This record gives sequence, C-alpha cells and structure tokens, in this order.
Amino acid sequence: MLVTTTNTIEGARITRYYGIVSGETIIGANVFRDLFASIRDIVGGRSGAYEEVLRKGKETALREMQEQAAALGANAVIGVDLDYETVNGSMLMVTAAGTAVSVE
Repeated sequence: MLVTTTNTIEGARITRYYGIVSGETIIGANVFRDLFASIRDIVGGRSGAYEEVLRKGKETALREMQEQAAALGANAVIGVDLDYETVNGSMLMVTAAGTAVSVE
C-alpha cells in the first residue's frame, strides 16, 4: 500500500476517496521507566532506547492506519500526518492519520 504525506500522487489518478483513516498507539509508563533506566546508552545527547520506542510506536500507528484503509478497499493513503503527544506526563501517544483512496 502506498502511503504518502502529499495530497496527490504524481503520475497516478485518484479514483475514489474512502475517508479519513487513523492508527493510534499508546506506550505506557512501564516502558518509560525501563527506558530511563537504560539511559546509559545515551551517546552525543541521543538515547537509542528512546528512539527505538518512538520508531516502534510510529510503525504500529502506520500499520493500523494501513489496515483500516485496506479494510475499506483502498490501495493508498494520502495526506498522512504523524503526531506525538504525551498523555498524563507518563505515556506517549503516536497517531497516524490520512485519507484512504484508490489510485490507478
């Protein structure tokens, strides 16, 4: 499935709009506690463990969004936006949202 942040796909024609699709994931407090316990791998101000948690959250949110689009019959998602928010100061929420479409 093609996923893009743009509102059009160069060289393709959108034949049907299915509507907004989204995927969400919330990473709980235990992940953060474990994460900050492993801060020892900070190199140059970066935390590899923290970046891995963010990457997995993004992948999960995008996968759920694509599954929702496929269930509608779409073969692409356009206008994708990724959003990262903290919830109650101890959890991270990652959301991916876009418009499910069929292209040819």
